[in-house]
Amino acid sequence: MAAGNLRQLIIRKARQAGAQLTGFAPVERWAEYAETKEAFFPQQVFPFTRTVIVLAVPVFIPVLDTTPSVVYSELYNTTNRLLDEMAYRLAVFINSKGHRAVSFPRDGYGDISVLVARPEAAFSHVLAARYAGLGTIGFNHTLLTREYGPRVRLVSVLTDAILAPDPIIEESLCIRCRLCQKCCPTGSFTDTRQPVAAMDKSRCALYHKELKEQYRYPCGVCIKVCPVGADRERYGNQTQKYLHEKERLEKNPQDQAYADWIHIRTFGSINSNDK
Repeated sequence: MAAGNLRQLIIRKARQAGAQLTGFAPVERWAEYAETKEAFFPQQVFPFTRTVIVLAVPVFIPVLDTTPSVVYSELYNTTNRLLDEMAYRLAVFINSKGHRAVSFPRDGYGDISVLVARPEAAFSHVLAARYAGLGTIGFNHTLLTREYGPRVRLVSVLTDAILAPDPIIEESLCIRCRLCQKCCPTGSFTDTRQPVAAMDKSRCALYHKELKEQYRYPCGVCIKVCPVGADRERYGNQTQKYLHEKERLEKNPQDQAYADWIHIRTFGSINSNDK
């Protein structure tokens, strides 16, 4: 099958499976940009790899706004299941066309507690998505897309098929408003002078571990507050509400300005009011 025809079939299959964004990255881009160690290059992870296909699904702002809550946790789990299933099905399809292909799990770690000691996975979907033209890396270390800002979940398929790449977005989508740093509940963003903030990943992971024990994992505040993305046009920007959330709820845990979020957080998980 011609590479162009296969590429179009892959895009169609991915869309039918639920992917809202699909991008293609040749393995040469990892060496060209040299933003990670060679051991993390896709052709080192699976030596047959010539192209990485990255799929993305969105995270809904109204649900994310309730974090930390079991409602957001359930949405996160749903996207995880969807990502792994559609990547697996896509890899099976590519194999059926005579090419080698495997899906790489959307997270790549057994439990959040593992990341406390070693906060990294064997392969970065964020870098792969950047090289596949889906977006740029934001101040908060996440992928920023034009469509959804950082509110996407990612998975990758590694294949030996040589497929036409998507152009990389060279100009950063991050506007450096630093809302992610200002609203972070753990203060994990440390040196903020660089385009991408230095980050205490172990501190972040420890907080996620605590949230998981309370059945309201993950945190997601740094993607919740980001103003980038066309999805903001549908749901609006709540910068001031985000900025003052912690202060106002510490002063009055029943602040009516946050009544909708408080209601959802009250049920289905263990929170500070239960202690």
